Amino acid sequence: MTAMKISAIELYEYDLTYSHGTYVMSKGRSAKQQPSNLVRVITDSGIEGWGEAATLSGNYLPVFAGSTRAALRELAPLLIGQDPRGSTHLQRLMSSLLMGQANAKNAFDVACWDIFGKSVDLPISALIGGVLSTELPIFEAVPLSSTEESLDYIGKRSAQGIMRYQIKIGDDPVKDAARARAIVKAFPDIFFFVDANAGYTLLEAQIAMRALDDTNLYVEQPCRDIADCAMLRKISGLPIVLDEAVLTHADLYRAKYEVSAAAVNIKLGRLGGITPAVAMRNAAQDLGMHFCIEDVWGGDVTAAAVSHVAASAFPENLMHTSFFNDWTNEHVAGYQPRSRNGRGAAPTGPGLGITVDRSLLGAPVASFS
Repeated sequence: MTAMKISAIELYEYDLTYSHGTYVMSKGRSAKQQPSNLVRVITDSGIEGWGEAATLSGNYLPVFAGSTRAALRELAPLLIGQDPRGSTHLQRLMSSLLMGQANAKNAFDVACWDIFGKSVDLPISALIGGVLSTELPIFEAVPLSSTEESLDYIGKRSAQGIMRYQIKIGDDPVKDAARARAIVKAFPDIFFFVDANAGYTLLEAQIAMRALDDTNLYVEQPCRDIADCAMLRKISGLPIVLDEAVLTHADLYRAKYEVSAAAVNIKLGRLGGITPAVAMRNAAQDLGMHFCIEDVWGGDVTAAAVSHVAASAFPENLMHTSFFNDWTNEHVAGYQPRSRNGRGAAPTGPGLGITVDRSLLGAPVASFS
């Protein structure tokens, strides 16, 4: 390949407001908007790439808006002069400077894949396995709220074609179970699963899962620790999906062989970008596990990145994915990619396949060259 180097990096900041009011998870975690960051990586050949790093509060994962923004500023100078197409080298390089901070690494990793795709005139999906699905099943979250509000939300969104929902639980296990039961009864033809976002203690999770034991609902990340989730196997046969607890391949193996997890949620921002997400996706496929492909939060750039990883996954292992630009009001790339009637597809243009409108962003908050 012709030599190529990163010559400049620009950082942008903006807020993403939740398009359905207030997003509420377990233990009082709620927000009407979340901070997001865009990176523009420019090469000496004139090709540029975009990546996004959004956060979902400071008590969801061990990362928050300030740490992500600080990490972006620490990592950017390190990448100047590097070939953006060497994804494994760049991951090692970033980790040599900062342990963790996967959310910030995600933005740069995605931007560099965007550049790689544009440099060979191929979409990212073609570079990470090829498109296997052009009809991606889309899910949406049902925030923690009253049963009546949840039913109203699902009624409105199902009218738009969404037929897969993640019901947020994780507060009062008895009330959570009653609400989930009411929702399932009201919409018998819709696929539901529940997600505690690691909000339950072991005792609370036992109560909730016993109360839901005859529903066949998938239960996502009932407790924070993998060992606690494994102990729930003694009291319930409900399928368990792990999310926040799975950061490494070792965690993935524990998820299957200790928890007997039915599936895992693979988030680009939790792992560090497309590069580690594809590695974990492929490992999960080899282990015969199912998975959801998504991210922590984000807008158009995040939705595009996620769509390429999902579209190139084995369809028989992909449960569903999310287009976060359906959840948010701000659109920096013309609301692309766009889901329709509960289905989505990866863009077919080079790289991410979207065009970011810089006129919507204002001046960069930091520049490096």
